[in-house]
Amino acid sequence: MSMFCFQCEQSAAPGGCTVQGVCGKSESVATLQDQVTAALIGLARACNAHRATREAINILKKGLFICVTNVNFDDTSVKAFLEEVHACRDSIDASIADFDWAALWMGDEDIVSLRSTLLLGLRGMGAYAWHAAILGYNDEQVDAWFVKGLVEVATDHSPEEWLDLLMEFGNVNLACMGLLDAANTETYGTPEPTTVSLTVEPGPFIVVTGHDLHDLKMLLEQTKGTGVNVYTHGEMLPCHAYPELKKYPQLKGNFGTAWQNQQQEFDNVPGCFLFTTNCIMPPKESYQSHIYTTDMVAFPGCSYIPTKEDGTKDFSPIIAHAKRLGGYQEAQEFTGINGGHEVTTGFGRGTVLSVADTVIDAVKAGQIKHFFLVGGCDGAKVGRNYYTEFVKQTPADTVVLTLACGKYRFNDLDMGTIGGLPRIMDMGQCNDAYSAIQVALALANAFDCDVNELPLTLVLSWYEQKAVCILLTLLALGIRNIYIGPSVPKFFSSNVLQILVDKFQLHPITTPEADMKEILGSHQS
Repeated sequence: MSMFCFQCEQSAAPGGCTVQGVCGKSESVATLQDQVTAALIGLARACNAHRATREAINILKKGLFICVTNVNFDDTSVKAFLEEVHACRDSIDASIADFDWAALWMGDEDIVSLRSTLLLGLRGMGAYAWHAAILGYNDEQVDAWFVKGLVEVATDHSPEEWLDLLMEFGNVNLACMGLLDAANTETYGTPEPTTVSLTVEPGPFIVVTGHDLHDLKMLLEQTKGTGVNVYTHGEMLPCHAYPELKKYPQLKGNFGTAWQNQQQEFDNVPGCFLFTTNCIMPPKESYQSHIYTTDMVAFPGCSYIPTKEDGTKDFSPIIAHAKRLGGYQEAQEFTGINGGHEVTTGFGRGTVLSVADTVIDAVKAGQIKHFFLVGGCDGAKVGRNYYTEFVKQTPADTVVLTLACGKYRFNDLDMGTIGGLPRIMDMGQCNDAYSAIQVALALANAFDCDVNELPLTLVLSWYEQKAVCILLTLLALGIRNIYIGPSVPKFFSSNVLQILVDKFQLHPITTPEADMKEILGSHQS
């Protein structure tokens, strides 16, 4: 068996993908990414033995990011990056070889499970740290942990030591998410509540998807005065809430829903699509020529926008292409999956904490009985309608906070208001889990209680490795009784899963009705 991958929620049953990734990743790309990981461990060992240069740290971040699900499907670009890793390692210590990849998966099932969890968490943190680094934000503790973490992945530990490492990593990832939060808010301003249209106006347009705000900003600068409008997609929706991005009049609205629907939603669309990070799927012939990728994202047959030496990018090819396509002749009124014509975003901690007194008074007065954080990754596997039904069943005296692309299951629902605030409040991208954590800590402080004593329940959906690092952060912070689905990660062995259930009261989801009853019943008791 030359391919084995179980890092995403849709990995093939029973253990993982062994012929081709469900995501579309080929056996050859999977093998190359394994080689990249082995080379990154070698580079980390060289840095650990000598000195980690800025170039080496950036390569570790990029390499982990390249291996995240739905990022890079292109043999040529992965091979080129592998050579870059080797060159950097040799410049530090040419005597250190790549790690034996197969050795990572040998031995006790539980140890393999714990080792895999740390590696996959590191991949998620690599993506977050890279977004921050692009904006000039780096953190010594986070950077050092990329070296330490990769060295530890290839080191033998007892189960107890692995758990300690996972908790240490979780705290470091919190610092990483805080770093990215600072990078985004200090560069683009504090998000503010914003209503976003789902209608596409007539004329040429570009749809931007992924997570990278810096790419969107550069594109907005370069589309000024061109007549080309820009729409967000997927995790880019929250960009409409940043003052320094929403000021561009050509940033019009949001196109489509979550990433897994792109093959239907992009089909025969007379516009161009820019993928800035993960979540690209094998495109249909009808729109493959319309796709442009950049940074770590690559797919065979799709155009690529490189980064210049000064860090800028030339988006003129995609702008010219959008003009040639011309866009729609008349406005297209699209809807969310529940029929809504607009959505809201921008309810980050800046907004929520600015009305903290109102929220606290509403809780004390009994107007708000419970908070649900329902969010995370979306995906195509059957069973994810759980999150739609769960939100629909939340009582009228409760608030639903949400983030990441899982919100597309319900963010166009009209759930009314409570205490002058909408009952559904979108806090942003997946990395904005940091914002949600800060709100929870602030409320706990206001009520002089532990976070776990708050009328707050986290109901999370996962798909890829950024969800893994966020879960480890939540567990490291001592947050208990998290509900997670739609399925249990295949890299959790039965014993490791039982440890998480016993130690952290982690709950695999069941049905919306049963889980809602248990949550509200437990809180009342």
